[in-house]
Amino acid sequence: MTLHPNTSAPAGKSRPVVLQVLPRLVTGGVERGTIEIATALQAFGWKAVVASEGGPMVRELQRVGAEHITLPLASKNPLVLRRNRDALRKVIQEHGVSLVHARSRAPAWSALWAARAEGVPFVTTFHGTYNLGPMALKKRYNRVMAMGDRVIAISEFIRRHILEHYPVSDEVIRVIHRGVDFFRFDPDKVSPERMIALSQRWRLPDGVPVVMLPGRLTRWKGQMLLLEALTHLQDLKVCCVLVGSDQGRDAYRAEVEAEVTRLGLRDRVILADECNDMPAAYMVADVVVSASTDPEAFGRVSAEGQAMGRPVVAPQHGAAPEILVDGKTGWLFIPNNAESLARALRNALSLTAEERAEWAPRAIAHIQANFTTDQMCAKTMAVYRELLPQA
Repeated sequence: MTLHPNTSAPAGKSRPVVLQVLPRLVTGGVERGTIEIATALQAFGWKAVVASEGGPMVRELQRVGAEHITLPLASKNPLVLRRNRDALRKVIQEHGVSLVHARSRAPAWSALWAARAEGVPFVTTFHGTYNLGPMALKKRYNRVMAMGDRVIAISEFIRRHILEHYPVSDEVIRVIHRGVDFFRFDPDKVSPERMIALSQRWRLPDGVPVVMLPGRLTRWKGQMLLLEALTHLQDLKVCCVLVGSDQGRDAYRAEVEAEVTRLGLRDRVILADECNDMPAAYMVADVVVSASTDPEAFGRVSAEGQAMGRPVVAPQHGAAPEILVDGKTGWLFIPNNAESLARALRNALSLTAEERAEWAPRAIAHIQANFTTDQMCAKTMAVYRELLPQA
């Protein structure tokens, strides 16, 4: 992030305090967005407070000067929700909280009750479609994410979903796409040594194009769909790397491994597990794939892949059509259609060296113009200022 710090409030004005609430600080897009906004708040001279059950990312908050408060906010137990409401009221009072920003449903209910009781503005970020379920009860549980004084939708796709399913005015919704941190995802900062180390760790074959699907090993991320698509590319040399932890889903991992064997792809597919150097991972890839079978609310893989100058292949649903310019920075394929995915992969793998040289700066420029962390933070700060005009 390139935000310029301003650690003091303007003369005559108190320092605004924003409380963000979420279940825990372990890993994921919700957690990363929380850290990024806390960093921006501190940089702009505001005070960032985050309440969650904790986790390894708490250290990142502390490094930027934000404060973390540990509460059992992952619980959906009604009694715990009420206790959390009371605890959050005390946090608002003791820290002089100006605005509450909720990022997940269970803590959002407690935060809504606390914010209303204390008379402070309440903002939500609608991070996904959430499971509507067969019963109205599930929808009532979800609706708290549409009950903010401002509701941040992380894509136009999510904005349309909110308006279709919840009784909320479009006037309170603000579309703010997630951003790519170009300080981290910068091709020029990835050394050859990092790429070589990763290639050796994964035992990538020399001279064979690499197709990479980053994403935790879970069915809806589309690993099975990509394996089926590879059977339509038997005439091409290609190495497919599935990057992501199974997070305890041993049965699904075994199913993927069995499918690799059944399809005769054992010499073409690598299950790489977790990767702690994703910028280098993107750089060793020739094509980056998002194959999610369910629509992605945003889809960081598509944005990050382009930021690293790589052709991206993604399904034509969810937010992917907002992030990717079909035929210019990547290719869209028919969702859940292996043959369509194979055609898109063939297009990407067929790029000449000259075409790739033109492709990379175009993809990078597209993301820099539309999907950066700094833009996301600035737009979120603007939403806060709508509700705190004196700040």
